[in-house]
Amino acid sequence: MDILDELRGIIGARHVLTGADTARWDSDWIGKYKGAPLCVVRPANTDEVSRVMALAHDTGTPVVPVGGNTGLSGGAFGRGAVMLSVDRMNALRDLRPEARIAIVEAGVVLSALHDAAEAHDLVFPMTFGAKGSCMIGGMLATNAGGSNVVRYGNTRALCLGLEIVLPDGEVLELMSELHKDNSGYDLKDLFIGSEGTLGVITAAVLKLSPKPRAYATAMVAAPGLAQALDLLNRLQEATGGAVEAFEYMPASYIDAHIAKTGARAPFAARHEVNILVEVGATAARDAALAADGSVPIVDYLEEVLAGLMEEGAVLDAVIAQNDAQRTEMWERREAAAEVTLDRQPLVNNDIAVPLDKVSVFLERMAEELPRLDRGADSLCVAHLGDGNIHYAVFPSDPTLVDPVMEKVEDVVGALGGSFSAEHGIGLSKKPSMARRKNPVALRVMRQIKGVLDPKGIMNPGKVLPD
Repeated sequence: MDILDELRGIIGARHVLTGADTARWDSDWIGKYKGAPLCVVRPANTDEVSRVMALAHDTGTPVVPVGGNTGLSGGAFGRGAVMLSVDRMNALRDLRPEARIAIVEAGVVLSALHDAAEAHDLVFPMTFGAKGSCMIGGMLATNAGGSNVVRYGNTRALCLGLEIVLPDGEVLELMSELHKDNSGYDLKDLFIGSEGTLGVITAAVLKLSPKPRAYATAMVAAPGLAQALDLLNRLQEATGGAVEAFEYMPASYIDAHIAKTGARAPFAARHEVNILVEVGATAARDAALAADGSVPIVDYLEEVLAGLMEEGAVLDAVIAQNDAQRTEMWERREAAAEVTLDRQPLVNNDIAVPLDKVSVFLERMAEELPRLDRGADSLCVAHLGDGNIHYAVFPSDPTLVDPVMEKVEDVVGALGGSFSAEHGIGLSKKPSMARRKNPVALRVMRQIKGVLDPKGIMNPGKVLPD
């Protein structure tokens, strides 16, 4: 019996897509990796995923799990494979406000979870530009980051439990709701960030947080990056650790954003170091409207920034006075992909360095890049609160793409950083893994892959170097 017929028998013919019907899945988000899959299967539940994987295991058929297909590293490239979409597995199984947890299936879209939590005055705090289409399964598979990691942590920090279908079809039930459990190895964390190479994440227990009653959001100009880090520390002290976002946009990015979108500049004058800062207040005393309509947390941020301006630690500041102004500030930052990714050739770096080494990295690259390619251009934004820099380089010659990548790796490695912060490895960072990852760590990873997926059918060719 043909494998397509067997798949149709498991999940129904209308949910086994072939030919032109797979167009939505045959290219990654940025269009770098293109190739038609054997088919796209859309199971409705964990049992159907289990049966699909058991069939794939028996026949040695490669399977590539896919969620919202918003990745930037080629992790969901599935040429010739069965692409397993979790988009129909989109149920919110339970939401318990008292325990502050949500139990969700892998196909739940991030913005839908945001809406469900907000109905109970809670938040699932992970957020980034693709929130309207990315899915929970993909976020877990890549251990996604985002704009408020500085307060809440990566996706891994927001997950209590997982349900996983292993490559042979067995269901690994790790749907713990516990905050403490020392009963052996933490298998959950093994699958988070594994990019679908060890199994298919089908459901998760996620942590929710109190919804801030008010936000204080501002664009701040700092004299330099070193002073910006001091500004972050002082704001954390002043607010009791309530800084939710601390996003760096250099003048070159602001210029590119204005040119691309026609948006307004953040300040009357042009500044080299521009920071989007947001503070979230959960206490009623910080959020209750005063008689004049002002909000205490907004007034407090204005007071703190005014004092820093008197010291010279801040050059300029604009504080959002309403939701429209806050939205405008966030749109400026969340347009980074739109501003950056349409230029070619492109070296798209997603790197992390210690917080006090961000300025050092950028200074060193400003020296090294012209030596390697005098005609190269660069553009960056950074989650400055967690040391994650999105550093895009546009070489003058396509043959310089690999040398530029290796030079970035050299500088990052010398600073004790990582060549991958939040986008994952997929296909695009495999050469970096081969060059830079600790050999013993690679050996252990291969051993784990070999035990869990001895036939090598789970998202083959991703993450681990050949």
